[in-house]
Amino acid sequence: MSSEQEAADAVVVIAGATGVKASYYHRYAAFLSENGFTVITFDYRGIGESRGSTIKNLGASWYDWGMKDLDAIFGWALLHCGEKKLNVVGHSFGGFGVGLASNGRRINHLLTVGAQHAYWRDYRPGHRLGLWWRWHALMPALAWWHGYFPGKRLGWLEDLPQGVAMDWARGRKDFTAGRAGPLREQIQAHQASFTAPTLAVAATDDPFATEVAVARALGYYPNSPATTVRLKPQDFDRTEIGHFSLFHSSFRHTFWPGTLRWLHDGVNPWP
Repeated sequence: MSSEQEAADAVVVIAGATGVKASYYHRYAAFLSENGFTVITFDYRGIGESRGSTIKNLGASWYDWGMKDLDAIFGWALLHCGEKKLNVVGHSFGGFGVGLASNGRRINHLLTVGAQHAYWRDYRPGHRLGLWWRWHALMPALAWWHGYFPGKRLGWLEDLPQGVAMDWARGRKDFTAGRAGPLREQIQAHQASFTAPTLAVAATDDPFATEVAVARALGYYPNSPATTVRLKPQDFDRTEIGHFSLFHSSFRHTFWPGTLRWLHDGVNPWP
């Protein structure tokens, strides 16, 4: 079967980063569509098109985003896209959170970009103190005071529901710590049922997705055969890539075509 036929037989869901609207990924989504995939983008509850008139005191957490929102999107794709295989591209928390969904077990291939769960000790040395102050000290204080995190007003990211901001700010070495009883068991069961091959990509200058951060995230999915790739800025004639740039249209002719090989055929283009 040709790569074009493989693409026609697959749907790609793009799971975005925390506080990033789905529209940020629309250029990449259009590229995938041009190459034969059916592509679905969406906003988590409280973000972008899924935001109501206010998100103050909205009951939403990272666990809700993974176990409810992502699960619903995967279920919709499986129901409405016929016999197409379900592939996922997950950015940052989106790449980690896919395995929280019950329907994650039905994913065919997963490509993650900068995926981790924001444990501050894993941040890149030299950036750790500044990132800790912003996301683990100031963010929870503002979220507590306002009933949500006013990220847009600060020019940092989109506004966040209070629960999501607190989950990020209180990120622990053990992601499931503090979630006792049946909920923790359910999370672990979903993670254990996730068996899709994973290609975990991150830039070497990403301050969040360091080698140890990516490895820690992958460790929650022991039944997923995973390959890790570290991309250097100089590989793309750049001085920096960071956490967000790989979805910029300036990577349309460099990074983006490589993702097709994984999504088409499950082949790592950066061995």
